[in-house]
Amino acid sequence: MKFGLSSLLLLLLIQPATAQRKYNKTIGGPLKIETVKVTGGPFDLGSDDGSTDRKPAHSVVLSDFSMGTYEVKQEQWEAVMENNPSFYKCAECPVTNVSWDEVQEYIKKLNSTTGKKYRLPTEAEWEYAARGGNTEILIKEKHIRGGKNEFLVADNKKGLMAPEKEFKGQRYSGRKSGPQSIAWFINNSDGRVHPVGRKQPNDLGIYDMCGNAEEWCADWYHTNYGSRDTVTNPTGPVGGKSKVVRGGSFASTAKETVVTRRAAYLSDTRAMSLGFRLAEDK
Repeated sequence: MKFGLSSLLLLLLIQPATAQRKYNKTIGGPLKIETVKVTGGPFDLGSDDGSTDRKPAHSVVLSDFSMGTYEVKQEQWEAVMENNPSFYKCAECPVTNVSWDEVQEYIKKLNSTTGKKYRLPTEAEWEYAARGGNTEILIKEKHIRGGKNEFLVADNKKGLMAPEKEFKGQRYSGRKSGPQSIAWFINNSDGRVHPVGRKQPNDLGIYDMCGNAEEWCADWYHTNYGSRDTVTNPTGPVGGKSKVVRGGSFASTAKETVVTRRAAYLSDTRAMSLGFRLAEDK
């Protein structure tokens, strides 16, 4: 009888744990990817300032999509891939040390398990979301009125489109100030990644787009960034040697945490500062 009671007690203890593991392997737990709906629209992609591969600023129109609220976490990667390649181990921190090719394998397995259609964002989607989407405030500098320099703004959300080169968009992820409040970067990171969502979000409610981990995008990289003609839903070159990486990381200087920062890495590159976030069509 004692053996029977012990066995029953053990079974009762095991059942919740088994149920939790089953939950984690379906649509809940680590496999639940939080996203923010991003309403599409026109914006100026790139910048006429800074590195040549960010030029020229040119008009782009995007359809609606959803962007991951957070960078994909280590626990989310491990739930699918059953390993954790990150140098700094932390379940709530972004997974890093993952190549573009490995990310594609992760997405394929995640979609097969959840029935979703996650993907990497295009770099146009990434920058648009980082800027705050259609909530971005464009700022006109050095407007002279009555002999005084003033600041005028045009609000994309209200349809006030600015003439080319007269207005500038957000430098950092939806904020006018520097990166201190929105990003983990070299000045405040202690040389490591941090749990996602600990800094302020941008105006869309998306976190860590300027710091913590650099992020893979879907596009092939090309130094010729685009044209001055309006492009709808650009996806970059049809081929190339390297993939686009966007955003700053915990090792970046303030200068490299701006929303227009671009980098090119071979698709099999792994780095302790390199992770990703997911997008989804809506």
